[in-house]
Amino acid sequence: MNKILISFCCFLSLNSFAQDSWSAVLPTIGSFSSPRLTDLNKDGVKDVVLGGGRLEFQSCDTAMFALDGKDGHLLWKVSGSDQIFGSAAFLDIDKDGVDDVFLNGRSSELKAISGQTGKVIWKFDTLQYIPNHIKRWFNFYSPQFVHDIDGDGLRDILIANGGDIWVEAFDPKRASGRLVLISSASGKLLGGAPMPDDKEIYMSAVVDFNEKEPLNSKIIFGTGGETIDGNLFVGDLGMVLKGDLKDAKKLANGQGKGFIGPPVWVDVNQDGKRDIVTNSVNGRILAFDGESYELIWQNKLENTEAYGSLAVGNFNNDDVPDFFVSFAQGVWPDLSWNRQAMINGKDGEILYMDSLGYYQMSSAIAADITGDGIDEAFLSVDYQVFDSLMRKEFFSVLYAIDFTNRESFPVFDGLPGHNVSSTPWIGDIDNDGMFDIVFCHGTNAYQTYTFDGLRVNCLKTTVPIGKPVKWGSYMGSFNDGVFR
Repeated sequence: MNKILISFCCFLSLNSFAQDSWSAVLPTIGSFSSPRLTDLNKDGVKDVVLGGGRLEFQSCDTAMFALDGKDGHLLWKVSGSDQIFGSAAFLDIDKDGVDDVFLNGRSSELKAISGQTGKVIWKFDTLQYIPNHIKRWFNFYSPQFVHDIDGDGLRDILIANGGDIWVEAFDPKRASGRLVLISSASGKLLGGAPMPDDKEIYMSAVVDFNEKEPLNSKIIFGTGGETIDGNLFVGDLGMVLKGDLKDAKKLANGQGKGFIGPPVWVDVNQDGKRDIVTNSVNGRILAFDGESYELIWQNKLENTEAYGSLAVGNFNNDDVPDFFVSFAQGVWPDLSWNRQAMINGKDGEILYMDSLGYYQMSSAIAADITGDGIDEAFLSVDYQVFDSLMRKEFFSVLYAIDFTNRESFPVFDGLPGHNVSSTPWIGDIDNDGMFDIVFCHGTNAYQTYTFDGLRVNCLKTTVPIGKPVKWGSYMGSFNDGVFR
């Protein structure tokens, strides 16, 4: 084990947190959202933005909120009519020099919020419809910024909408999902198109944006769900603006399941152009050429299902980006444990496997904490013990996996509670050149699906950052599913 890894392990195993590390507890909510960071109060320290809520269909006064990156105190909060499971997107639309916040979730919740004040700039109006395309609005998924469509000088939003909660799990009669374009400045609907196979959508669309020819920007999107067959497609922005995705190219079928976890644009065949890598719910990892759309490689973790996204990093000694996944073992709804794998980006071979923690839907992130030029994977892990009364007691912890030495280790001692789907963040929160980690979990140690307490933690370390962190949050360090 190299010296940096030894010092890192000792530092963390002793819980020797830096003095300015902090934790904040919000007592009446839970969260499926992953932390996203930007400096909202202009103090030189990035602040933490999250979505939250209570049980489905319950309103909440703290459904969207921001915490000060210095000490975790609440900067602002915004109410929501249902769970805000999305992770924030940032764009300064009120031109005050501070990023504004876009957050999404169930019951057609999509809001733009002033990052500086917490005032709602706009709320998506569900009375907007595209003739023949939309009869009802459903859940909104992660927004992506595209070019300025309406000519107001601001990039606009591409976003997926779908998922009818009222339909029984195995009922194939479901409303078609759609991709829509929305003005970032006003929330006005600018265009949209239904899925080419008329199936539901739960996947956040990912754009390989083309600055020179915006309408030719390619979009990966997938249909289907836990129990309903779906397909993976690639289309372009021009199709969405025209209102017709029928010419989108079908890349793969879900083989009885769908495609849910966001895909990735990343060059794996070293031709200088980004390729497509994705999970399917039935436990496959697939890579397609970004130009010809031919299958490059595929692999499968048997008896697993995939609901999270991929982490991308350089996990071995070649120059091709690799992938780390954490899948659920079993078949929905009987999912009990998680299985992890590191996949060689060159040929799809599984180079490392593990089995850490009870089932959750969070994704992993990647960063080189050991300084050896090889990235480590970080992931949230839940485990249980029995207390003195023989009750199951749940704990949440972050694990790091060192692929060079083929070993995993906890980043800190387990904290009481459970994490369902929040992906951690790693980077430099205060611009001191050292790694910082932000992560969150529920505080109820005796139940796994709760909304009665959320703990947000910021661990500031003295481990130096040797190279840029490229995949330090959900959907990457740029929050858009593109590996640069």
